[in-house]
Amino acid sequence: MNADDIPGSVDTRVLNYLNRDYSLRSWLSTRDHKRIALLYLATITFFFAIAAVAAALMRIELLTPQGDLVVSDIYNRLFTLHGVLMVWFFLIPSIPAVLGNFVLPLMLGARDVAFPRLNLASWYIFVAGALLALYAIVAGGVDTGWTFYTPYSSTYSNGNVMAMAGGVFIAGFSSIATGLNFIVTIHQLRAPGLTWFRLPLFVWSLYATSLILVLATPVLAITLLLIMLERFLGVGVFDPKLGGDPLLFQHLFWFYSHPAVYIMILPGMGVVSELIACFARKRIFGYRVVAIASLAIAILGFLVWGHHMFVSSQSVYAGVVFSLLSFLVSVPSAIKVFNWTATLHRGSIRFDAPFLYALGFLALFTIGGLTGLFLATLAVDVHLHDTYFVIAHFHYIMVGGMVMAYMGGLHYWWPKITGRIYHDWAARVAAVTIFCGFNLTFFPQFILGYLGMPRRFHIYPPEFQALNVISTIGAGILGIGYLLPLIYLGWSLFRGAKAGANPWGATGLEWTTPSPPPEHNFDVTPVVTTEAYNYPEGTE
Repeated sequence: MNADDIPGSVDTRVLNYLNRDYSLRSWLSTRDHKRIALLYLATITFFFAIAAVAAALMRIELLTPQGDLVVSDIYNRLFTLHGVLMVWFFLIPSIPAVLGNFVLPLMLGARDVAFPRLNLASWYIFVAGALLALYAIVAGGVDTGWTFYTPYSSTYSNGNVMAMAGGVFIAGFSSIATGLNFIVTIHQLRAPGLTWFRLPLFVWSLYATSLILVLATPVLAITLLLIMLERFLGVGVFDPKLGGDPLLFQHLFWFYSHPAVYIMILPGMGVVSELIACFARKRIFGYRVVAIASLAIAILGFLVWGHHMFVSSQSVYAGVVFSLLSFLVSVPSAIKVFNWTATLHRGSIRFDAPFLYALGFLALFTIGGLTGLFLATLAVDVHLHDTYFVIAHFHYIMVGGMVMAYMGGLHYWWPKITGRIYHDWAARVAAVTIFCGFNLTFFPQFILGYLGMPRRFHIYPPEFQALNVISTIGAGILGIGYLLPLIYLGWSLFRGAKAGANPWGATGLEWTTPSPPPEHNFDVTPVVTTEAYNYPEGTE
């Protein structure tokens, strides 16, 4: 008889895991990677809520063309708040810091990450940066946009921009610490027999993401530091009046920020690989190619920053090179989509909620990727640059892709995290609601951008109102979709059915531990003797 057959044993495990020492001090001093993941989960959910409220206010403002809810300055502060919090305090840390932190050691057969103290320190650093950003918001907000473009941010904007930029600067060190920790963990703490090409694809995606975090984030930190030096000491770096060059800022910023797109989306790709393999009951088609494609995306992502600057007066020849490289970087992503689709072919598919989120990712990420090709085309980008087409494209990749993957992964590993099962029908309704609400929100923005509506403006010609009304209605539906998981996942913590060690019948070392796992993860270090996703084809 195993522990799952003992009445009440799951409740005991939940109690031991979540309440083995319920004091706040024990949580704030923990070195358990699973508890640290839950600390990150609570923190980023808080910032997601604030960013979502800002987005809701913007969409309400855009219901009418007159700009009758807020004045221009407040609108500028709203979209800056939304962008900064969503990018740096939700999208970037969500999958690595929450799902990655929780399941990476379990997937590797390890007891914890390589540097548990550094792991906890990374959360404290993240919170310190977040508190500084919150101070900037409470003190009156920032009106530069999330990109902090100079010379406005370094010379003319109010002083809160330095607090906000400082918050992002500090949070960057949390990302570097997490990336370094994951790289060392993957290299050093794999279970016996767990060779590189037996690793789950989620681990490959975290490895590629960690390389970007470690190599690209220092560039952002230096860039923000230079803004502070120019603002406080008058050093001429970006302001032309001081002998600086504002285009230098764009080069530095986008050299980080385009790879940062893959910091957000690569872990989502890894999650989707896990979901498709599990719910199609098949090994991922072309497993090695998909694994190598993650590294190819990470490498090529450093070479395409200039496609954000086609209209910045950079060299035409440079523009042509960046355009070609931008088309090239889409190839590894296309390979992944093809291989996922091939995996589904003739699979024994189960349409559980995590799989619906994976399907949503496939559809939305594909639309986002294809529309990215328009923006990578020089002549087309001249027309579409800084229009709502860019907003729609970005959100299809980041929100439609990454958030769908995050939600899918959260639902997939929720029984492992909590030892409880949620209502699958409610989760399916939420997945469909989010998918429909998202498309209703952002697809009209492709049309608005094509027609010429510029981004960052809250007053617009009346002929654009109908599409903006549709977009705002969609945002309301999307908001309902995001609220539903809070309700049924929260309910499951107290009233959900007990989860066994492996409720999905999945492969992977994380499913060989109790749900939730004990503090030390494994009583005996496992030995791996099979390939990843070793599903007997055709099984249910």
